[in-house]
Amino acid sequence: MNTETEKKIDELLSKMTVREKIGQLTQYSTNPREEGRIREMLRKGELGGFLCGTGCFNGDEEAAERNREYVNSLQREAVEGSRLGIPVIFGKDVIHGHNTVYPLPLALSATFNPELVEECYDLTAKEAANDGIMWSFAPMIDVSRDPRWGRCVEGIGEDPYLGEQMAAAVVRGFQGPTVEGLREHGNIAACAKHYICYGAAEGGRDYHKAEVSDYTLRNTYLPPFRGAVKAGVRTVMSSFNEISGQPVTSSRYLLTELLKDELGFDGFVVSDDRAVGQLQRQGVAANGEDAASLALNAGLDMDMDSMVYLDNLEKAVERGRVKEETLNEAVRRVLRVKFELGLFENPWATYVPTDREHDSAVARRAAGESMVLLKNEGGILPLKKGCDFTLMGDFYTEKLEQIGVWSSDFELDRVKSMEDGIKEVSPNTRVWRTDSTHSTVNANPAKGNDIVVVALGEGNLLEGEASSIASLELTEDQALTIRNARKFGKKVIGVLFYGRPMALEPVEHLFDAIIYAWHCGSETGTALADILFGDVNPSGRLPMTLPRVTGQVPIYYNLPSTCRPVDEYYGKEALLENYRDEFGTPMYPFGYGLSYTTFEYSFLRAKKSSLTMDEINSGAKFEIAVKVKNTGKVGGKECAQCYVRDVLASMTRPVKELKGFSKVYIEPGEEKEIVFTLGKDELSFYHADRVFAPESGKFTVYVGRDCYASDSIEIEIL
Repeated sequence: MNTETEKKIDELLSKMTVREKIGQLTQYSTNPREEGRIREMLRKGELGGFLCGTGCFNGDEEAAERNREYVNSLQREAVEGSRLGIPVIFGKDVIHGHNTVYPLPLALSATFNPELVEECYDLTAKEAANDGIMWSFAPMIDVSRDPRWGRCVEGIGEDPYLGEQMAAAVVRGFQGPTVEGLREHGNIAACAKHYICYGAAEGGRDYHKAEVSDYTLRNTYLPPFRGAVKAGVRTVMSSFNEISGQPVTSSRYLLTELLKDELGFDGFVVSDDRAVGQLQRQGVAANGEDAASLALNAGLDMDMDSMVYLDNLEKAVERGRVKEETLNEAVRRVLRVKFELGLFENPWATYVPTDREHDSAVARRAAGESMVLLKNEGGILPLKKGCDFTLMGDFYTEKLEQIGVWSSDFELDRVKSMEDGIKEVSPNTRVWRTDSTHSTVNANPAKGNDIVVVALGEGNLLEGEASSIASLELTEDQALTIRNARKFGKKVIGVLFYGRPMALEPVEHLFDAIIYAWHCGSETGTALADILFGDVNPSGRLPMTLPRVTGQVPIYYNLPSTCRPVDEYYGKEALLENYRDEFGTPMYPFGYGLSYTTFEYSFLRAKKSSLTMDEINSGAKFEIAVKVKNTGKVGGKECAQCYVRDVLASMTRPVKELKGFSKVYIEPGEEKEIVFTLGKDELSFYHADRVFAPESGKFTVYVGRDCYASDSIEIEIL
């Protein structure tokens, strides 16, 4: 912590009334219908921040400038019109882009490229800052093993380690590499959400309870938040849900003992929207004063949009239900972040031009690395430029659905549809569209071509918050389209625009090739065309398992060993040992993705096969080296993945855990050595006593293209 900053905070606290302190812990929506009331509250020092809604400037610079003027007018009320002149902080859901839209967060996880993700969020922060946004409610880093949950599309997938790396990348992208850099224009505060276990909602139902043991909470759901804290994230958002009977909003163990004391988080915690008031609905608070007291005493610093703190905390302090020292600590945390953002020196929204062509190029690259080639029988892909094909499905000209959920300030004229992309990348290609909605189809109008492309997807209203679904199978109309495509007797390529993993078993066999194209933002169409015609070699990998059928959910790769062989994720495709009516293996496993070239792994070795516990605790690491050769005819990026199994432990451990990955470009015939390091962080886990530490013993290390990696060696902690 900065000593000078803490002195300034002490000075401010000594001047503040209880009401003004509570005001710093109150965030409210920028509602034009309440503008008079809001401005009065600002002058009284009763607001600490704003929750900003949709701008929808859509490239209208005049509208954007009016918005900046409005933001500055509200800030002026706080800085020049209030007694102490404390600036407010403007926050918004800037989830995967602002004017330029990047792939959905789950799709960005599929890049397995934290450096690229960091670059995307750095550019996003610059655009958002131009509109007066100082604080983004991202990254959402909830581990999710249930694709029925609508918000899995906003997260990082099923894996704690991948989530930890992506969380840190987004934080660095928004905030810069150091807290000191927050003062620079174009850097904004990040918010790690939703702390914690929101992705474990029972049945995939949004806002529902989570039944999670402390062991699972710490080893599965905590690592991404630990990664965000290590990267210096300045705010954390608590989740709505209860965990085993305790709402997170009122849990001192989770918010203070674990997050602040144990992990060392020194920013502030903000509630999710109106979550403090909802403690009454959850049945643990009888009234607003109860709710405010429970939340603040638990360590929840800022109340988002419910006004429960402002309406009730004064009474709670007067009655001794909340100590003023507790109130002061929460205010200190909020003021600390405002000082770090430089708001006391320069609180105004200003515009700095951005390079739109450069931003679009990065978005195109990110979309290209997000898309996953699931199937390519006979090497049907890539297509030759100028070839003709028949098109079926509704997503060929679609733009709005391609940007994905939580995109409000995009510029629609900058969004590239599949049609736009094909015209740009292969202008001589003719696309013959045919009806696909009936049980019978007419003769193929594209005489002479041998390809049918089926472009199907899921709309935005079926993804995101409060948008869970019960069935992951494609709709009957979509399945009918695929069956009709097959009737032409030609090769069928599926281009699937979904934000979440879908259950593909009923239709997968009807495709000769499949590109899982997600919802990849502004440059979806151009990135897809780059892959279809071979300008980009696909390198995306699945961040969540694709199930065969909905009934397999939850299905995830890093499961523990069981007492009997009842989970066949890694087993043979045999019935009876898992379900009586379905295989236990996934449709496609975690980490999976094909390329237009082939790679050969060889010479896997540990540079030192054993280390003592003292060496590990002192920072020594195992170095695991492998050689990867491009044995195909085109260059491409290969994502080598390193998995670990703790052979014998005091608690049951996963059969495999991702503990390293490296994405490298390799030319045809070229061989590169990739080195993974495994140290205390990678080989430790939280024990029953909540201590994060390694144990002595043997570990099996696997290296390969996905979680099915079989090449292995053994290392040992002595």
